[in-house]
Amino acid sequence: MSETVGRDDGPDTLAGHLDLEALLDAGDLHGVDRWVSDRDLLTVADELARLDPAERAIVFRLLRKDRASEAFEVLSPTHQAELVEALGDASVHDLFFALDAADRAELLDEMPASVAARLLAQLPPQARRYTDTLLGYPEESAGRAMSPRYVSLPDTMSAGDAIAKVRTAQLRPREVLVLPVVDATRRLVGVVDLPDVVTAEPGTPVGGLARAETYAVSVEEDQEVAARLMQEANLVALPVLDHEGRLVGVLTVDDAMEIIEEEETEDAARAGGAEPILVPYLDAGVLLLARARGTWLLLLVVAAVLTVNVLQAFAATLDQVVTLAVFIPLLIGTGGNSGAQAATAVVRAMALGEVRIADLPRILRRELTVGLLLGIILGGISLPVVGLVFGWDFAGVVALTLLAICTWASFAGGLLPVLARQVGIDPAVVSAPLISTLVDATGLVIYLLIARTLLGL
Repeated sequence: MSETVGRDDGPDTLAGHLDLEALLDAGDLHGVDRWVSDRDLLTVADELARLDPAERAIVFRLLRKDRASEAFEVLSPTHQAELVEALGDASVHDLFFALDAADRAELLDEMPASVAARLLAQLPPQARRYTDTLLGYPEESAGRAMSPRYVSLPDTMSAGDAIAKVRTAQLRPREVLVLPVVDATRRLVGVVDLPDVVTAEPGTPVGGLARAETYAVSVEEDQEVAARLMQEANLVALPVLDHEGRLVGVLTVDDAMEIIEEEETEDAARAGGAEPILVPYLDAGVLLLARARGTWLLLLVVAAVLTVNVLQAFAATLDQVVTLAVFIPLLIGTGGNSGAQAATAVVRAMALGEVRIADLPRILRRELTVGLLLGIILGGISLPVVGLVFGWDFAGVVALTLLAICTWASFAGGLLPVLARQVGIDPAVVSAPLISTLVDATGLVIYLLIARTLLGL
């Protein structure tokens, strides 16, 4: 994190030479106060996240009220929940109320039920109603992530009256950059950009200023789908509609960015063969980390039993030509890597909405072609190298195996993520380690069958 421009730490300023944890260890609260005053908001929030809950509460109380509210909003829900429990005083009410309704709902999910109920009871009626509304939608849905605070404009309203309505709404600037336009039944007609309203003649109906093409999602749409739509269409706000097509909220770009970051973190964890830990890494205990990884390792060990069984079934073949064993790591490793590459590409394309289930035939044709091309290249390179050392018959076995394994692995890597989505499983679950393990066993069968055929074993 960069520090605030223009900051001037004198040579005798302890806070200028020690980090925050050192100042806390030294008990220098004046130094801590100067430290947090001299740093930008993101730096302060980043350092707060690294402290234990008790120290975090000490530093937080030294922040000015306006900076405290902003820093609290930047913290993750996990750290917010820890801070709420550590503070345990009336200041929590103001911090909780200052959050967006969607952020309040996310924080309540992290809190014990008794604490969550107490926080909700302290909210003003309208803020409590907003929060209760969001909590009523499914987790990870667009309805749960949207903001119920927005300014909607009747399509017959004039631009001048629309500006007056925006001024009296008391919303944040980012919440009024795009304004939904509705008809008399609250059904979405379109959206209009605030600059277009400001620059229009005061008497112009906003319905005539609305964009010709408008995107919207249902409250039950997956939050990642909604966020990806905003990313692809370059939107700063996305209207969210109920089952009858009526406007009930707006998903803002900052919330969409957080959703994408969260979803990509989950996908990255599963692609690496682990479950998402859902808390910051340094806050995760060793038991949580071990459980997140151990489940997948157990699954992969079970899958690897297939490879052991294959080796046992072909033990006689390996005894006859011991040299076959020399190339097993190379061949199954190449197959596993090829399958993992294909699976990663397809999972990523599905996450971005570039491919759908209906595109499966095209995906398989493409991956078969890519795998075949890679097999030809690798087999062609291996043929003279292996032939000069181990003989040409054996070189033919290795080259043909590379051709077959690369083709099969690419096909499997393209197929399995799409099948997973079809049966309602997150495609990221079909991770690179799982693909590699499955391809290892099947690739070994391919290798030894080709060896038996060409070498006459």
